[in-house]
Amino acid sequence: MDSAVTKSERETLKAIYRLTSGQGAGLSAHTGDLADRLGVTPGTMTSVVKRLADRGLVDYTPYRGVELTPGGRRIAVSVIRRHRIVERFLSDMLGYAWNEADRLAPSFEHDLPQEVEDRLFVALHRPSTCPHGFPIPEPEVSDIPAMPSLYALEPGDTAVVAMSGSTDQDMITFLDTLGVRPGVEVEVREKHPFDGPIVLRVDGHDRTLGERVAEQIFVRKTPRGTKQTIAAGTDNDHRKEQAL
Repeated sequence: MDSAVTKSERETLKAIYRLTSGQGAGLSAHTGDLADRLGVTPGTMTSVVKRLADRGLVDYTPYRGVELTPGGRRIAVSVIRRHRIVERFLSDMLGYAWNEADRLAPSFEHDLPQEVEDRLFVALHRPSTCPHGFPIPEPEVSDIPAMPSLYALEPGDTAVVAMSGSTDQDMITFLDTLGVRPGVEVEVREKHPFDGPIVLRVDGHDRTLGERVAEQIFVRKTPRGTKQTIAAGTDNDHRKEQAL
C-alpha cells in the first residue's frame, strides 16, 4: 500500500470504488455523495478529491464527478483488502460481531505497516472472505468481482450470504431471527412474479423475504449440488469455522 497516501485520501479512494464498482465503466461518484458517506463537508471532500487528482489517482471534472484512474483503483482495492483482513482479525481473534468489526477497523487499519498486514493474513490462515461474506482480494489487483443481490437468484439456485456494514440494524436483527446472516448458505425455493417475495430454504426451514429486503442482501452463488460451510464471523459460535 502507498504509504504517502493519507488516511482521508485512502478512505476517499475506497468510497469512490464502492460507489462506482459494478455499475459500468466510466460512471462517476459525486462529491456530495462522497461527503455524505464519509461524514465530511462538501468543501472538505472537494479539497481531498483535488489532491488525489493532482497525484493522478482520480479524474475529476467539477459538476460531473470523480473516477478512479488505474493507479487509484489499485490503491482503493488494496485499502479494501486491508480493511477486510482487519475485520477478520477483530471478528476471529477478538470476538467482535461482523458489524462491530466494520465500525472499528478504520480506527487503526491505516496505521498498520505492510508487514503487519501480511503477518495478520497468514496468522488468520489466509481467509478468502471478510466477516460480512465479501471476498478479500488478492494483492496487487485492481478489481473485486461483483456480487449479485439475493433477489437476482432464481429457484434452485444456492448461494452464500454477504451483508454490507451499512445495512440497517433493525433489518440485521430481523434477518438474524430468520437465520439469514453473513456466511450462511441459502437455497431459493420460490420467486413470485411482479417483484413478489422470494422463498428461501435456510437451515432446513423455509423463510420468506420481500423484494426490498432481498435486494439489500448480496450473495456468492455456489454450484448446484454442492454444500459449503462458511465462516460467518457474526458471533462466537461461527467465528472458528474455516473461511470460504
